[in-house]
Amino acid sequence: MVIGVAVVVIILFQCFALPYGKGWSVSPANEGSVVLLISNPILPNSSKSSIRVFNIMTNGSDSSDLGEEDEAEIADKDADYELKSDKILQNDVMLKLGETLGKSSITVTDNTSSQEKSIETGSKQLKQDDENGILEATTSSTFGGIQSNAGTVPGVLLSISKKNGENRDRDSIASDSFFPTKVISLDHMVTQTKNAELLQTISVTLNNNSARDSISTLKRWERSTSMSQMNSLLIHSLVYSHSMRPQRLYVRDRELLSAKLEIENAPRVDNPPGLYAYAFRNISMFKRSYELMERILKVYVYKEGEKPIFHQSKMRGIYASEGWFMKLIEGNKKFVVRDPRKAHLFYLPFSPHMLRVAMFDRNSHNQKELAEFLKNYVDLVAKKYSFWNRTGGTDHFLVGCHDWASQLTRHHMRNCIRVLCNSNAAKGFKIGKDTTLPVTYIRSAENPLKELGGKPPSERPILAFFAGNMHGYVRPILLEFWENKEPDMKILGPMSRDNAGKRRYREYMKRSKYCICARGYEVHTPRVVESIFYECVPVIISDNYVPPLFEVLNWEAFSVFIQEKDIPNLRNILLSIPEEKYVAMQMGVKKVQQHFLWHKKPVKYDLFHMILHSVWYNRVFQMDSK
Repeated sequence: MVIGVAVVVIILFQCFALPYGKGWSVSPANEGSVVLLISNPILPNSSKSSIRVFNIMTNGSDSSDLGEEDEAEIADKDADYELKSDKILQNDVMLKLGETLGKSSITVTDNTSSQEKSIETGSKQLKQDDENGILEATTSSTFGGIQSNAGTVPGVLLSISKKNGENRDRDSIASDSFFPTKVISLDHMVTQTKNAELLQTISVTLNNNSARDSISTLKRWERSTSMSQMNSLLIHSLVYSHSMRPQRLYVRDRELLSAKLEIENAPRVDNPPGLYAYAFRNISMFKRSYELMERILKVYVYKEGEKPIFHQSKMRGIYASEGWFMKLIEGNKKFVVRDPRKAHLFYLPFSPHMLRVAMFDRNSHNQKELAEFLKNYVDLVAKKYSFWNRTGGTDHFLVGCHDWASQLTRHHMRNCIRVLCNSNAAKGFKIGKDTTLPVTYIRSAENPLKELGGKPPSERPILAFFAGNMHGYVRPILLEFWENKEPDMKILGPMSRDNAGKRRYREYMKRSKYCICARGYEVHTPRVVESIFYECVPVIISDNYVPPLFEVLNWEAFSVFIQEKDIPNLRNILLSIPEEKYVAMQMGVKKVQQHFLWHKKPVKYDLFHMILHSVWYNRVFQMDSK
């Protein structure tokens, strides 16, 4: 009888309370910082806030699905898309939360009015305001953090706009990647417990003493790799890393081994025409390698695959790099051969961006289905041709700029040379095998070099400039410390998207000494190439980011790398750089600019040739002569 009464009470509460916007909110006292917000899961089209679990834990995982895109890029995608609830996952998450939360206090919040019925839970207070559609988890601590047995969790104000959440790009629906803020949406359901939806807006309340702790706590799951460590990994890969050796060496294999020997014993050159020696790791090796590539390299492009996923390039927007390379390689007669037996490398001509768009149109809603699609393609190629199985795919390469490319290709294509924009050394990007694809934001496919160039050093009065959306966790902290703090530091949020705003953005870059390239949801950002485009010294704030053309370029000769934890010292670091060193770096930016430009008809040392050279270079040094 008691059980029956309990069941009836629960059913009545579910029927009469939750449909009208009631919710539970739970905040633990002992397990880091966890906030559970529950609203009505029954009404799929309810205007009430969606169910979310915000978890900032020292051992938390993360997800980052959105690429950095402007309104024009988003307009190319279908409007709102929502996934149906996965009840099994929902129950599993709730059970696990029940096991981990321990002692908790419960708050019932009414969404039906702008009145807030909230009860303080420990050091936290939940607020829900239906009038502006914002949910906030705020702390009552004034010392920048919440003490727990898991360490100090920063006093970060996390807020998500209901309006923004309902109009997300499809990229935000699911991801297998890790990220410091774990957000599990239960009525915009993902398909795995690790999948998460990243917050669109993050408000950060920090003081100078807590910034380092804030970033280190958010990133404790991920080991930060310094530039010197990346250099060491590259050297190690060139000396010791070797790919799967075929049972017997063919003519093309012997040609690659011969090229490797010639590159290693390249004659010394100090100042070759058309190249800036100081910007290269070893100008002699690069020059010899490039010459051999032009003379020897042959590429076979698989004909299999149908448009729009295969053989169709998108020439504008933030993912344009993968489209430009595809178009130029497929139309190239110097490197491309029709007979695969003559090829040293094999190109898999698919676009991860177009794959994501096309498969979502076919109601494929998660990365697993997209990865399975690519696996089937690889199986087709391996069955039809002998080349994949001969080397395990190590002489094959792919090019992808979409955020998901690294995840989609990490299993069945893991042996391939992956040319990726999302080059995170802490998330599977293999220095010395994979290579970084520059994020080139192309606004005009007809004239990709429009507005090229900037002011000379003497006409750059602005010390540092940044403007952009608050994607990820780094940018809000950047603005917290430097927005409107110093007259020579133009650190701004998003600028207007009209012509006047875009012109203002360009002028800031052209008139600034240093351009801040702060990571977004992932490690890459188009601002790196934009800085070079406008001849502004890039200041890269993105731990674990492997910069483009890393195999051959000495990035420290023309750019500045600042760790995320050092954002509070940003201005002091820049001011400490001597003027003569800045002038030298700015000269280096102008000299390497040619290597980051697309041309409708490729020219020597341009971006098309440099990407192809990086693939060639990595393949050559994977060859084992033993």
